Amino acid sequence: MRTLKLAAAAILGTTALTAPAFAQDIDLPIVDEPLELTIHMHWARAQGYGPGGDTSKIYPVEEVAREKTNIHLIDKTSGRNSTDQSEAMNLLLATGNLPDIVGGAKIKQPVNEFGPQGAFQPLNDLVDEHAPNIKAWFDEHPDIWKAIQAYDGNVYYIPYLPDGKYARAWFVRQDWLDALGLEQPDNVEELYDVLVAFRDNDPNGNGEKDEIPFFVRDWEEVLRLLNLWDARSTGADVYHQFYIKDGKVVHPYAQEAYRDGLANIADWYEEGLIDAEIFTRGSSARDYLLGENLGGMTHDWFASTSGYNIALADKVEGFNFIPFLPPKSVSGNRIEENRRIPMKPDGWAISFSNEHPVETIKYFDYWFSEEGALLANFGVEGKTWDMVDGEPIYKDSVLNSGQPVNSQMYLEGAQVYRGYPQDYRYEWQWTRDSARKGIELYDTHDLLVEQFLGVAFNEDEQTIFDKYYPSIETYMLERQQAWILGTGDVKEDWDDYMAALNKMGYEDVLEVMNSAYERQYGG
Repeated sequence: MRTLKLAAAAILGTTALTAPAFAQDIDLPIVDEPLELTIHMHWARAQGYGPGGDTSKIYPVEEVAREKTNIHLIDKTSGRNSTDQSEAMNLLLATGNLPDIVGGAKIKQPVNEFGPQGAFQPLNDLVDEHAPNIKAWFDEHPDIWKAIQAYDGNVYYIPYLPDGKYARAWFVRQDWLDALGLEQPDNVEELYDVLVAFRDNDPNGNGEKDEIPFFVRDWEEVLRLLNLWDARSTGADVYHQFYIKDGKVVHPYAQEAYRDGLANIADWYEEGLIDAEIFTRGSSARDYLLGENLGGMTHDWFASTSGYNIALADKVEGFNFIPFLPPKSVSGNRIEENRRIPMKPDGWAISFSNEHPVETIKYFDYWFSEEGALLANFGVEGKTWDMVDGEPIYKDSVLNSGQPVNSQMYLEGAQVYRGYPQDYRYEWQWTRDSARKGIELYDTHDLLVEQFLGVAFNEDEQTIFDKYYPSIETYMLERQQAWILGTGDVKEDWDDYMAALNKMGYEDVLEVMNSAYERQYGG
């Protein structure tokens, strides 16, 4: 079990983390008399601005923010009966009655589409004149400022800004490797040999051929194998996204390297090296296959996956599931495609009907100050954490509660998808030692690839994209799964596949993507 003393020593002793720099604190309270601002806050963990979506209660973080700023957020969330953020946003926009603040998940696209049409207030001048902490942050990250701009050059939302570099990693059963006298695979050929050995040589020692060499929880993670044939599966930290190739926006599923990589994945699936239930087993795959001593390798989150070494220590003798370096591709490249994106399409915006934009942007700025950022990340000081030698350290009651720290923070009102800079020190404290060692291993290599941060369409571009791309992506994913499962042959079907994409409007989509990309990032 961890203790506060050990957690403090770990975070204070690491050289991987540094405290974020802040421009200056703001004058508090922001207003002399309490000011109520209404808010739409819809995200995966809560459909409404309250603990677990219970708007009859107030987050502890909100209580402190009210005390400090004198601004009170009052819930006016649309779509509480739906867990779909886009559906909730569409419902909100359809009413035409926007609350003062519109926040939550996936707001970038609708805010940047309807902001120039007058639904949301541009923030450029407000930030310059009244938000020194926000301005300082974006002055240090001008590429992110560009990435959040709408097509008219204005910024209409302040995003949730993740911290840290690494998200997922390759994990292998080191105890299985040891049992079979094998080394960690360094390239695609060695990886194949290891998976074959896991399939055939009974590494779990039960006398049965029941091992699942490679498995994933999210089926899309099987597509990381494409990297081994120098293809891409996505261009961002979400699946199936465009990426930049030779200075142009392209889609990974329309490249010849993808064709060759998917052909090999299909072969590995047919040979039983990949979980036969890859598309159906779902989120329980990791729990079940590791708990039953059946799973050999995966690609998954550093922090949560490393926790199984402790969780299964008494159930599976010698259990040792650890990160290893991504295998080199057929051309000798070693990359980790998945990384934390520096900005999310989540955050908050000021609606056209807000009569207090200056006070609101000052409130947004509070969450970028040192005090506000600590509150947004760690919860209420003295309740969930203490300052120890200048570092925010979680209380032992938080670290050893038996509940995930992030889940606890969500109920406190911390780590909510407001616009704020995340602090990786929050996560490092509950990251297991094996994952920390893996992160340090990954950090010794140049593994990460640049992410495509997206574009902001004008009205005509958005119309073309909406007309063609949804059906294109659906077709791509249908053919992808069919090929992996053995229905058809990707190499034989490739010309017809590309012809179908172009008939469906793929070239038109690329044209508007690149037009918007050049406008946003070209100069």
